[in-house]
Amino acid sequence: MIPITSMFMGAVLFVFVILAFMTIKIVPAYRRIVVLRLGKFHGVRADGVQLIWPIIDSPIWVDIRENFLEIPQQTCITKDNAPINIDFLIYWKVVDPANSVLQVRNFMGAAQGIAMTTLRAVIGDLSLDEVLAKRDQINQVLRSKLDEVTERWGVKITTVEIREIQPPREVQDAMNKQMAAERNRRAVVLQADGEREAAIMVAQGQKQSEILKAEGDRQAAILRAEGYALAISKIFEEARKIDDKTMALQYLETLKKLGEGASTKWIIPMEMASLVSGFAQNIKTAASK
Repeated sequence: MIPITSMFMGAVLFVFVILAFMTIKIVPAYRRIVVLRLGKFHGVRADGVQLIWPIIDSPIWVDIRENFLEIPQQTCITKDNAPINIDFLIYWKVVDPANSVLQVRNFMGAAQGIAMTTLRAVIGDLSLDEVLAKRDQINQVLRSKLDEVTERWGVKITTVEIREIQPPREVQDAMNKQMAAERNRRAVVLQADGEREAAIMVAQGQKQSEILKAEGDRQAAILRAEGYALAISKIFEEARKIDDKTMALQYLETLKKLGEGASTKWIIPMEMASLVSGFAQNIKTAASK
């Protein structure tokens, strides 16, 4: 039979182990403990080994890592009365664990309600074209407005990202037609540019060909003129070497050929008679010597 003292000691040891387990808390680096002692805020315990008194202390764990909240698709009305469906994500993190516990009961639900209301207000100030073209600007406006509200809850809105914007069906059809028309226009422009470049290259080739041909003709004309000038110069140089005797001999040779012909009448220039008489006088002088 187990003595009463041993049972009492065992019970005390068991209670001590339970109390020690409840008192010693190991807090990881990405979490914090908000401590309420007898219902009053007592402090925030950081990472490491922390002592929490059982019964009198109420620990509330808070995750300080960045988290996200998915806002389901919402139908908003733009400034020009066009219905549009938008869904987006909110990235947030706790920067003040105490306020995140003391200032708001259900942050996720409160943030979702504020996000929907803020989204409708922002979209209502923009036209449909602005909503479709200014997604980044809308993200910044949403983040700023949400951050103003959640700041008192000890929560920082880090990023807002719109995932999808769905305009009305008729607007989508018009956009598709516009995109098709733009693609066709670009194709026509590219084709026209190609044809223009080809025509320019052909014209430039013909121009260069004509220039080369004209340059060749000019060089040939210059060479022919230089050849003619050189020939005339040579003839002139040779003519300068001919004296009266040479000319007289040429005339006599011509008279010989005339005499061999069938003609009985000749017309002799006066210059030829003078040259022949002078040539005959020179022959007589040479014979007398």
